[in-house]
Amino acid sequence: MLHSRKNFLLLLYCQLAGVMLAAQTLPQPVDIKLNQSSHVRFIAYGDTRFTDPADTNASNPEVRRELVKAIAAAHPDFVTFGGDITYNGNDPNDWKVYDSETAIWRQQHIPVYPALGNHDLHGDLTLSLANYFQRYPELHNSLYYSVSTANMLMLTLDSALDETSGEQGDWLKKKLTAVPANVGFVIIVLHHPPYTSSSDEKKYGGGHSARSAEQALARFLEERQKEMRARIVVFAGHVHNYEHHEHGGVTYFVSGGGGAHAYPIERKPDDLFQSKEINYHYIDVKVEPGKMVAVMNRLELKNGVASWSQPDRVSIKVSAEQKATGLRLM
Repeated sequence: MLHSRKNFLLLLYCQLAGVMLAAQTLPQPVDIKLNQSSHVRFIAYGDTRFTDPADTNASNPEVRRELVKAIAAAHPDFVTFGGDITYNGNDPNDWKVYDSETAIWRQQHIPVYPALGNHDLHGDLTLSLANYFQRYPELHNSLYYSVSTANMLMLTLDSALDETSGEQGDWLKKKLTAVPANVGFVIIVLHHPPYTSSSDEKKYGGGHSARSAEQALARFLEERQKEMRARIVVFAGHVHNYEHHEHGGVTYFVSGGGGAHAYPIERKPDDLFQSKEINYHYIDVKVEPGKMVAVMNRLELKNGVASWSQPDRVSIKVSAEQKATGLRLM
């Protein structure tokens, strides 16, 4: 397994080098700095699978459009995708559907900061990555990168690569070792979830177990959390449902209800969101000094009419003592 992942990493880097216009070496991961307002509102969701609206097996086009419209109406500071933006990343027509259905975001100047999912890397990697980076030029061809704003630091990872070893692992460890003193929340965004109720047994027609690489990432994050003043919050996708887990002081969300064919999952006892339903949704996240509130906004279409509910609301606080001490990892 490890050997195959290393081979994939090498292949991915070689393909990425092919889409870069003039660079002779891979770029350093970009560090994006946004307006340093004291309050930030962003949307986290994923697994939209933008594709031909006639293909209702891959994705639900009505759901996709309703979610995009609702997100636009929320006027967030930015949107982060947990991957699988398109059904086939190498298909330019899928990306044209994305362009068309999310046009309202560009009209409203809502930035998008995505993570790569396995469907975004389908087919020829050169074409897939070219299509991807064409939509997100501010990433400067970075497979993983950071976004800083207010009192939060968002670290977006590429889970096609190992998260805790190699160049990406070194970068992640460096970032977590030097979290600025003003940061109260470290947001980790990636496609494959470290924790999930789902399994490869696909009891209800779909699902994925947590992989060993992401389980190792969870162990690493929970060890770091013990010494960090900031709270770590993880947003992942891949499983086409919503989940909420908490382990070792770290909060984990699975947000894969963006439109890809949804399925119920058999909930584990430690899943803090117990639901037997499918859950198309997005997560509305508000961050202020010392506090983050994440609200799951669930969409149900009834005879073509959108019905909304908020069945999960999670409040995460940085204690006054933590804010005062500001421990720094070395």
